[in-house]
Amino acid sequence: MEFDQRASVNRALIGDMLNTIRHRGPDDEGIYTSGPVGLGHVRLSIIDLATGHQPLSNENGTIWIVFNGEIYNFHELRAFLVSKGHIFKTQTDTETIVHLYEELGPRCVEKLRGMFAFAIWDENTKTLFLARDRVGIKPLYYSLSDNAIVFASEIKALLSDPAVSRDLAPEVVDRFLTFLYLPGEETLLKSVRKLAPGHYLLAKDGRTQIHQYWDLKFTKPSASRDLAGAEKELSDLLAEAVQMHMISDVPVGILLSGGVDSTAVLSCAAERTNEEISSYTVGFSGTHVADERPYAKLAADTFGSRHRDMTIAAGDFAEFLPKYVWHMEEPVCEPPAIAMYYVSKLARNHVKVLLSGEGGDEAFAGYNNYRSIIWMERLKRICPPLNAPMSWGISQLNSLVHSRRVAKYAPLISATFPEYYYSRTSTPYRYSGNGIGELYDGDFLGRIDKEFTIEPVRKLFSEVENEGILDQMLYIDTKTWLPNDLLIKADKMTMANSLELRVPLLDHRLLEFAAALPPHFKLKGFTLKYIWKKALSKRVPDTILKRKKAGFPVPYESWLRNEFRDDIRAILTDRKTVQRGYFEKIAVDNLIAENEKHGSYSKEVFSLVTLELWHRMFLEGEPVTLN
Repeated sequence: MEFDQRASVNRALIGDMLNTIRHRGPDDEGIYTSGPVGLGHVRLSIIDLATGHQPLSNENGTIWIVFNGEIYNFHELRAFLVSKGHIFKTQTDTETIVHLYEELGPRCVEKLRGMFAFAIWDENTKTLFLARDRVGIKPLYYSLSDNAIVFASEIKALLSDPAVSRDLAPEVVDRFLTFLYLPGEETLLKSVRKLAPGHYLLAKDGRTQIHQYWDLKFTKPSASRDLAGAEKELSDLLAEAVQMHMISDVPVGILLSGGVDSTAVLSCAAERTNEEISSYTVGFSGTHVADERPYAKLAADTFGSRHRDMTIAAGDFAEFLPKYVWHMEEPVCEPPAIAMYYVSKLARNHVKVLLSGEGGDEAFAGYNNYRSIIWMERLKRICPPLNAPMSWGISQLNSLVHSRRVAKYAPLISATFPEYYYSRTSTPYRYSGNGIGELYDGDFLGRIDKEFTIEPVRKLFSEVENEGILDQMLYIDTKTWLPNDLLIKADKMTMANSLELRVPLLDHRLLEFAAALPPHFKLKGFTLKYIWKKALSKRVPDTILKRKKAGFPVPYESWLRNEFRDDIRAILTDRKTVQRGYFEKIAVDNLIAENEKHGSYSKEVFSLVTLELWHRMFLEGEPVTLN
């Protein structure tokens, strides 16, 4: 959108932008331009295959939309809108948004139940309206200048516009290497930002405003809240959410990890359809990690899905890594993305839609660190005089055994909980205790503002500073780790294969229900996801329900140290990498050597590699391959 109302948008430029993201919608394409406004859309046809063409307008052509996602309550909304006199010309969920906007304006987002990123042009008020779903399942990027606002589902589409600068934001490099993903609205490009989950943007008369329409609130639970009643309500909400997420005019499959959450989704789906359900999983060659496939097969046999799996080898990693950087667009340390990429590639031969179990851990406290940190905080309160000796002892133990499992709890002993959680993953420019020293170049280190680095998380902590520690962790992870790591991986890796991934456990009503539960319903003693497992005890086989959490374990540590050690060293010690001026070469050499000996810094090594490949692809336009 040009801010000068006399300007005209270049239709060919929109076509170029669409060409960069055709993998997101290979079935159809459409462009609408009107003076200073242009909208483009590539479609993955899932609902109303015949008449779902976009951009789409209201009856008189004054309201236009381009929409990515699914609205699962659109039948209910459509009935309401018809009663208000709105006339529909398609059977799509997209058109529901148009008429709901006519009825409610920007507040229409509050009525939507689903995943979405969309843009509406209102010709009547000359307003552009951008909106993103509550938890960030669908991405939405934009670039704002004095003259225009440009937006897209992927950064590479924005970069098709020569007016969008490729200038690096070096201060964001430290944010990435602190969290190993990018919390907040900034990207590595100064000119490109993310619209935050649960927010919408209005652009009019050359001015923009951003509004938050949803937040996760941890309401004080009722003293009379009983576990049995909560279990029943949870079971009903889960069944409803899965049923709504199965709405489709094309086949739907299930992504199985062999864990509790994806098995729960499969069980609910199997109960609510007479159609054959297909399920998919992956495994890895070698003996470096646990094999998820037997558990996924058990789930498939239990609920009668037609199951398919595949095996990923080290050679697949070499083919995958450049594609990973290209499709992710933001540097993210998420090696399990290889599993998501290849399993969606397998599933794409049979379905267009996959359901997964993402989100259950953030809603119901499923990660081991929740339990560990809660107990560590209790211990600190009980024995405060022992905190300093305990911290020293853990640090010494880590220097002997080189264990990340041991190391990650050492800072928690001597720091306040928020200080630790700001950078709980790592801060890889400082490796004291292992003789590695400083990783950052001295000049670059001097340019780093740690307050800026942690600002997005600090701001979120201020929203929940009066909540208990468990609820603080769940809130922070739902606002940072979930959208900026797990969900970006899920969207980008599946869309790379022209496949839509749906996440019923992130239905906002399920999230709000979980947030209103007492903490001990979620973490009871040493039991994670307590109420979740209770509610699923009659649904999920015990072998799966009681097994240790694994997800999609990927043997990337072994690959980095063995099959690809020469490639990794060549990339990180290359003249071009060194000349960027971020890191001391000797420190990088030591980091690589330390990882080759102990495997202690695989995430850091992987992160540095993806950061360098990102520079070459997005700043320098180089094609990148591994040998």
